[in-house]
Amino acid sequence: MSKFLLVLHVLAVIVGLGPVMVASSMFPSVLRRATTGADAAGARGALGVLNRICRVYAAISIAVPVFGFGLASMHGGMGKPWLIASIILTVVAAGVLVFLLPAQQSALEALGGGPAAEAAPAEGGAATATATAEAVSPGRLAMLAGIFNLLWVVVAVLMIVRP
Repeated sequence: MSKFLLVLHVLAVIVGLGPVMVASSMFPSVLRRATTGADAAGARGALGVLNRICRVYAAISIAVPVFGFGLASMHGGMGKPWLIASIILTVVAAGVLVFLLPAQQSALEALGGGPAAEAAPAEGGAATATATAEAVSPGRLAMLAGIFNLLWVVVAVLMIVRP
């Protein structure tokens, strides 16, 4: 049972977190393309796909700590410092994602690609959408994605090395 749970935990990391890490990292550069006008329509479509990947796979990645807690309790390692540090970093990463996903959604809606923008289009045209999208800085989104990814890299190192 332990090996089966470990396989599920690792698969949940690969299938759940991998797409979120990649899509969240790609989002800022595609947002820059969408606001500069270079293939803006294609970039807006790509932003919608990247945001959806982040939202859907973030929900799927909830399985990672669920299986992780199952493994830890099965092996009696809940009090080990490396595991406590991993749990704390996982909570921090989830907190970063809580800021990242709405910021992505705001940028998408400002460009006219989100559900709120479709329901009530802005009256300012493309200039207003671009100005609003730039208020959600691609640099800020890149920073949040980088922090999110770095936290998970540290968690992975802690899980493998077990200092």
